[in-house]
Amino acid sequence: MPYVPYKLAGERDRAEQGSYYLSLRRTQGTIRMDAPDWNAWLEFFLRALQSQKQHLEKKMEREQVMLAALPESSVPILELASEHGRATVAETARVSGASRNTIKDHLKALVEQGHLTRHCSGAWTPERQARSSKYANWWKLPEPA
Repeated sequence: MPYVPYKLAGERDRAEQGSYYLSLRRTQGTIRMDAPDWNAWLEFFLRALQSQKQHLEKKMEREQVMLAALPESSVPILELASEHGRATVAETARVSGASRNTIKDHLKALVEQGHLTRHCSGAWTPERQARSSKYANWWKLPEPA
């Protein structure tokens, strides 16, 4: 079994780092035997999967509570930002069928509530759009704290 470094994905994973290396060493110590002992590694792996599943379930519950508290027309905006990494007024209007002014109002409210962050703000003119799409106003989900 080759050496595989443990990649830390977050503070929660740092607590598991010791278990990872211990189970890896135990398994590596038996790898050249007639009957390698995979139990330590498999137990670690299954515990890690269970922990990740529980973490994701809690995250989904929090998101459901957050989405339930939002106006119905704000949900597609957050979904678009989540799926594509960002949302623009034009994209959201095309997907939702809502007017641009309605979308702008929802985007403003979502920014004020901390659900989105605004990027590339400034005067929006057709000339600016023709020069480069980088001047478009767009919104994305805030970085996790």
